[in-house]
Amino acid sequence: MRSLPHADPGVPDARGPIRYLWWTARGQATPLLIGIGYAVLWWLAQALVPFALGRAIDSLMAGDSQALVRWSAIMLGLGVTTAFGGVMRHRMAVYNWLSAAYRTVQVTARQATRLGATLPKRLSTGEVISVGNSDISHIGNSMDILLRGTGALVAIVAVTVILLTTSPQLGLIVLIGVPLMALAVVPLLRPLHRRQHAQRDLQGDLATRASDIVAGLRVLRGIGGEQVFADRYREESQRVRGAGVRVASVDATLEGAQLLLPGLLIAFVTWRGAHLALEHAISPGALVSFYAYALFLVGPLRTLTEMADKLTKGHVAARRVVRILSLDPEVSGSGTAPGAPGGDLADAASGVTVRRGTFTALASAVPEDAIAVADRLGLYVPSADVSFGGVPLADLPLEEARRRVLVADNAARLFSGRLRDQLDVTGTASDDDLRRALRAACAEDIVEALPEGLDAHVAEAGREFSGGQQQRLRLTRALVADPEVLILVEPTSAVDAHTEARVAERLGEARKGRTTLVCTTSPLMLDRADHVIFMEDGVTRAEGGHRALLATRPDYARTVTRSE
Repeated sequence: MRSLPHADPGVPDARGPIRYLWWTARGQATPLLIGIGYAVLWWLAQALVPFALGRAIDSLMAGDSQALVRWSAIMLGLGVTTAFGGVMRHRMAVYNWLSAAYRTVQVTARQATRLGATLPKRLSTGEVISVGNSDISHIGNSMDILLRGTGALVAIVAVTVILLTTSPQLGLIVLIGVPLMALAVVPLLRPLHRRQHAQRDLQGDLATRASDIVAGLRVLRGIGGEQVFADRYREESQRVRGAGVRVASVDATLEGAQLLLPGLLIAFVTWRGAHLALEHAISPGALVSFYAYALFLVGPLRTLTEMADKLTKGHVAARRVVRILSLDPEVSGSGTAPGAPGGDLADAASGVTVRRGTFTALASAVPEDAIAVADRLGLYVPSADVSFGGVPLADLPLEEARRRVLVADNAARLFSGRLRDQLDVTGTASDDDLRRALRAACAEDIVEALPEGLDAHVAEAGREFSGGQQQRLRLTRALVADPEVLILVEPTSAVDAHTEARVAERLGEARKGRTTLVCTTSPLMLDRADHVIFMEDGVTRAEGGHRALLATRPDYARTVTRSE
């Protein structure tokens, strides 16, 4: 019994979908060739049955009992061979399917681990999910169909040779008819390929939308946006349904062609063979053989059209896999001076400037715009034009940029292990440091409620804590890190107003003298900020104190009062 998955899947060829499929095939070349051998044996045994049947009929009509027994024995042997070849071909087909699927899962999972935080920045959740949901199946099918498809080609060649030997005229009909049918199917493959690719993209977007809604359900309900996102999901779902219908229409046409075209060839071969038998150009046994071959050819011909369909789907799936494999982790810029001075942190695209040593709040009419600014300021967007103290942030080594500018959002997770280790990831903070950070985040009650305090064990993803408790613990972790610049994205969206007011008051004290940017529309947080930046349509519209902006900017007032 072969073992799967392989310990080492190897280094994939990500230069294109065809190269990736070829790399997959080469990685399992031996079982693939063995499977093709069994498939050829299976198809050839079936292809020789009509020939033996025709000879047996001619022997019966000629009264040659010995020849009849001999050809009957040959038919029995062909039946046994067909059964054996079919079983072994199926076993190897399943193995090759699983091998290709597992290999794809291994290389994509390894790449996802290598990319780390880069992956969600470059690809949506839905695109990654689609690889495990459907793409591995299509890649497995593309390897599986190679067995039957190759055997079908060999069977068609064998049948053509037999027909040419028995009747050159009928053999030429088959020899010309098979390529014509294959060419007739080709025009359907391009629109099928295009529509399948479009459907995959829409499915990935829909999965991403569903993931976002589930992750932010509490927040959506709190701001009354649940119905809005539900309507958007419904619209996208209908677009996916429409794309599925368009793919199905081409699939249905292809399925119809698989029946119609071989049927036309069968009908013509049978009609012409009957005329040749009446003209005594071929024997009655040969006529039966021709009719049986006409029926037999339906199988190989349908297998060829199925192979074209599955290879097309495999190509579409491989393109998505290659897209993931071709990504590179975030790398540092060309700068090498870790001692570069700090200062104001500025984003050229939005005009947002975070003043050094101040507690700044960024309020945006569209929350996603504020998140985009945070991503650029944190150097999570490769092309971001961000300066730090007048020096391009991208010129700093990435490790130093991450140490000096920390972005903490609600996508962060708690891991399993001691709570102390979750809050102090570097292991350098003292108990006093932890207590001060817990107080600033209003998270002392969480630790006090645990029998073992900071030494308590945290379950995976912090499942024992509520959403608000997890958020306060994540804020504590960010404060313990004490970076030069701390960027917080909606740090109090899951806590009650009383707790939020205390966090807003204590956060400024905890970060006094350090640069802090909070992306929020909470009036409680904005009122405590030293400086407020109001952004609309992705660019800065106004700056100043919270109360001054409320009095002078109606658009700002609408944005922040809507969040109450």
